[in-house]
Amino acid sequence: MNNFIFYSPTEFVFGKDTEKQVGGLAVKYGASKVLVVYGGGSAKRSGLLDRVKRSLTDAGTVIYELGGIQPNPVDTKVYEGIELARREGVEMLIAVGGGSVIDTAKAIAAGVPYEGDFWDFFLGKAEVKKALKVGVVLTIPAAGSEGSGDSVITKVETLQKLGMHAPEALRPVFSIMNPELTYTLPPFQTACGVADMMAHIMERYFSNTKEVEVSDRLCEGVLKAIIEEAPKVMADPHDYDARANLMWAGMVAHNGTCGVGCEEDWASHAMEHEVSALYDVAHGAGLAVIFPAWMTWMTTHNLHKLVQYAVRVWDAPAEGNPEAVALEGIRRLRRFFSSLGLPITLRELGIDHPDMDRMVENLHRNKGELLGNYVKLTREDTREIYRMAY
Repeated sequence: MNNFIFYSPTEFVFGKDTEKQVGGLAVKYGASKVLVVYGGGSAKRSGLLDRVKRSLTDAGTVIYELGGIQPNPVDTKVYEGIELARREGVEMLIAVGGGSVIDTAKAIAAGVPYEGDFWDFFLGKAEVKKALKVGVVLTIPAAGSEGSGDSVITKVETLQKLGMHAPEALRPVFSIMNPELTYTLPPFQTACGVADMMAHIMERYFSNTKEVEVSDRLCEGVLKAIIEEAPKVMADPHDYDARANLMWAGMVAHNGTCGVGCEEDWASHAMEHEVSALYDVAHGAGLAVIFPAWMTWMTTHNLHKLVQYAVRVWDAPAEGNPEAVALEGIRRLRRFFSSLGLPITLRELGIDHPDMDRMVENLHRNKGELLGNYVKLTREDTREIYRMAY
């Protein structure tokens, strides 16, 4: 196991009607002026936004709003939010939504006190030293942004979809998690969330670091819980206990718990970011395509953890040829994704003629000539994985 620092100070407020506590929590963390960030019309139509604003008003906070955050969030909204927050002297961002909304709020929070262009953080030209506080009312369990210090934003002008990592500055100070708020999610969006959280775990699980049995077992246990709970939610969207388990799994998948002591990979996420940046597909759906292709390529390049994954997570028979065991695990993963209504090829994703040259060029321009850690991927390697995903 490698040396590590694990820092996770977020206060999680979990359960029914917990969104009514947002005002008290904002005051607890020192905010008198807040910027509420949200997505499309669902937060308004459901009455959630009104409940959040009422709680904030009752607590004596002044509210400003920034709506219209889209999936695969873009830099233009971040710039708009930074300008608004600076002008009004906002002290806290309240994200009401899923990963796209939370990531936008984090980028705004980092950008407000920074004298340069917030995009510097995503290009690696600057580190986030200070930021406004962020609070969350989660509506979509998927990205795990409610418990992480990460943010992913797409720059419209260049179609670069990049992430930043600033756990000390950007982990939310509180996250309200009410599983009832996920009852009305469309089945496809629920399924995309499942793929996203599973991918977050697998990026940490596929590691060359030895003697990480605790981290391995945490990863395997959460994956098996997701595999068990997801079909229950698809069959009955109002199954509170199944929704609750999925919501907590999404947080655990990405707050760092599952990866302590491990060298992580993240090649599949980087490869998917180029797909969703160019073709504006749902991130989770893209991961359901890219990750099994990456795993299939790995069966002939670095087999050892794939066999363990197949046996421990998917209960594949352990005897026989190791490569066949690994492939059986991948087959069961693909079958699971398909059972949730997710695509498992680029064609099923609706991309009939993917621009492989552009994806590979953008990928390595953004991430360097070698990608990932489980096996360091060259341009030829990533092109082959994209071809296998097709």
